[in-house]
Amino acid sequence: MNWYKGLGQSCKCREPLKRHTTLKIGGPARFFIEPRDRDQLQELLRLLRRNKISFHVLGMGSNVLVRDRGFNGAVVRLHAPGFKKITFGSNYVIAGSGVSLVRLLLGCYQEGFSGLEFLTGIPGTTGGALVMNAGIKEKCIADALESVTVMDKNGSIKTIVNKDARFSYRSSCLKKFVVLDGRFRVRRRPRLLIKKRMDELRAWRHRNQDYSFPSAGCVFKNPVNDSAGRLIDACGLKGVIIGGAAVSLLHANFIVNRGKASAADVLKLMLLMKTQVKRRFSITLTPEIEIWR
Repeated sequence: MNWYKGLGQSCKCREPLKRHTTLKIGGPARFFIEPRDRDQLQELLRLLRRNKISFHVLGMGSNVLVRDRGFNGAVVRLHAPGFKKITFGSNYVIAGSGVSLVRLLLGCYQEGFSGLEFLTGIPGTTGGALVMNAGIKEKCIADALESVTVMDKNGSIKTIVNKDARFSYRSSCLKKFVVLDGRFRVRRRPRLLIKKRMDELRAWRHRNQDYSFPSAGCVFKNPVNDSAGRLIDACGLKGVIIGGAAVSLLHANFIVNRGKASAADVLKLMLLMKTQVKRRFSITLTPEIEIWR
């Protein structure tokens, strides 16, 4: 196949995805493509559709488990400068899908805008956070969103207002689109108070989440009125090791890569965690991480 030749250096073949995931696991992508701008993205999506090639969009690679055999399709990464723009208005900020949450929060702090501090410490990009409706127990990114600009698989661009994005716990309808940017409500606040809240959240994460080894973040969604981490911990699974993967000793809903872990190791651990929780509590855990098929 030579459909991708016109993309030039934007396209790589057989790119190892473990280089691009926070878990440091994953086989090769058949095609790994970083479009230069929206125009090339439009061209790419039309080519993929015409050639019947499935694709995934990748941000910073958190919240993703890529199988050891890799992905026999295209991985699209919006990493070019055109997807990393931040624009501030009087009471809003527009962030491109490739903007990291760290950079977005730093920009808001520098401009004296509050409203997104709850995203502190969450790895990933604006686009990825919108697709999965990232957040904390008290608040999620949808609570601050006004609208999102997306591109469909035909290359058409449209704006979706918050109420039409079908946000729910760690979910939205945005997965079937390519997110281009999001517009968020913010308000003026003293920078000292913004920094104080961000420091509090950062300290909380370092006390409660495992940063000692590579991970993808929380493995399972929290059941209603309960915590997946508490349930897994109650089953005595902290520290359990399969191959190079282990259930974190600090947070039972984290699986860490202790070195040379495979996706198969992680999947076996996930099955063990799910089975034990089901057996003891009659609760079925649902994966929060996205497992690429």
